[in-house]
Amino acid sequence: MLAIDTNIVVRLLVGDHPDQSARARALIERHRVLAPTTVVLESEWVLRGAYGLAKADVLAALRAFAGLPNVSLQEPERVAAALRWAEGGMDFADALHLGAAADCEAFVTFNRRMARASEGLDMPAVREP
Repeated sequence: MLAIDTNIVVRLLVGDHPDQSARARALIERHRVLAPTTVVLESEWVLRGAYGLAKADVLAALRAFAGLPNVSLQEPERVAAALRWAEGGMDFADALHLGAAADCEAFVTFNRRMARASEGLDMPAVREP
């Protein structure tokens, strides 16, 4: 198995660089690859921030990427939960952070928007210090 970087994921999903996009596609078709959680996080940020793609399109692209036969995620359950929560309105990075706190009493932050978006989730409470 090969671990891949954000630029491989982005080139595969965006296809904006003919040579690199083709090489990324060939790599993933020929080898089993691991996408670390940090790469998934950065890929969402790059696709939304640098490429200006709509949040719904980014989440759909990441879900499709994760479903490719040769792709494994480092933390598939955590990423799946973060995708669901982000589709429900939470920021993807916040959702991924919250997923990491599953075994904690609470997730403490000054981010009130995150706290509101997390209400009703079966996760630790989000609260201010």
